[in-house]
Amino acid sequence: MAGLELRTLMTRAGALELSLQRLGVPEPAADEVVVRVEATPINPSDLALLLGPVDPATLTSTGAGDDVVVRGQVPEPMLKAFAARLDQSMPVGNEGAGTVVRTGSSEAARALEGRLVAMIGGAMYSRYRVIKAADCLVLPKGATAAQGASCFVNPLTSLGMTETMRREGHKALVHTAAASNLGQMLNRICLKDGIALVNIVRSAEQEKILRQIGAVHVVNSTAPGFMNDLTQALVDTGATIAFDAIGGGRLAGQILTAMEAAINRNAATYSRYGSNVHKQVYVYGSLDPAPIELARGVGMAWGVGGWLLFPFLQKIGAADAARLRQRVVDELTTTFASHYTRTVSLRGALSLDNIKVYGRRATGEKFLIDPSRAD
Repeated sequence: MAGLELRTLMTRAGALELSLQRLGVPEPAADEVVVRVEATPINPSDLALLLGPVDPATLTSTGAGDDVVVRGQVPEPMLKAFAARLDQSMPVGNEGAGTVVRTGSSEAARALEGRLVAMIGGAMYSRYRVIKAADCLVLPKGATAAQGASCFVNPLTSLGMTETMRREGHKALVHTAAASNLGQMLNRICLKDGIALVNIVRSAEQEKILRQIGAVHVVNSTAPGFMNDLTQALVDTGATIAFDAIGGGRLAGQILTAMEAAINRNAATYSRYGSNVHKQVYVYGSLDPAPIELARGVGMAWGVGGWLLFPFLQKIGAADAARLRQRVVDELTTTFASHYTRTVSLRGALSLDNIKVYGRRATGEKFLIDPSRAD
């Protein structure tokens, strides 16, 4: 087997370098399998590693075929935040799917021979991935690699949001950048499970996407009446927890302010400290790297923190994590269906034209890589 893997390197001098590395495919250990990767998505979390904070205007390309190299420049003030990865060539790709072509000697590994599986564990932008059998999820009969490629990060993240909501005693939730693949998935979960969801989008086009799949509460953050619309949606739903993909800027603070206003609208008594209902915003993305701005009209019972999938799964334990994974398998082509605008090869992922598109992280422009393609 001839292996090929996409790598990203950020140097101490501030240079970013993307390239394809030829490598052998090791024999699997007893509890491992070798998977021919046939589909792996470009998620926002992948872009954070692949491109980092590179200035898109500085990207250039040299070479051709498997020898193509893309180079760019990272702004010097950003380098301190990436100190732990400097001068290290790193593989990319959180999740993917493909066919098991070689197995180790254990019973669990041998049982996967020839099966189409989904995987999570990094380094998926590669023709072959050696991985533990326990980290593979057998896809249902009739499913394709493309359908299974995104069955971990977005599905488990969206399920994790509703699970966190329940565990922390909230009854409804708010989501930003809500027309994304993940956002559409979250809407399907909430509609199926009877959970009230407030969707925050940034355009009329994004609002239309959500309305078409049945979303009830959709507010546009660029509209003149945004805060009034958001407050009314919070009155209607009683949502007191939000998951924010934007990260920086005023939005997290606006959500907390609107939550406080919604709670106080029907308050029986006045308190100069504000309501004693806890309001929580979890930041799980960084579409805006600016500082988070919080106003003080949010009362005294509130919190802003980070939320990540893998720490959440560790926190809830193996049994509950397995329950969530099984639901994903059971509803793979319905609730958890993902949609892609373009499929490219490993070489295609390094095309400057393609990077320009997927690097924008725009709604409706989700790419899928098929490392088995030779073009």
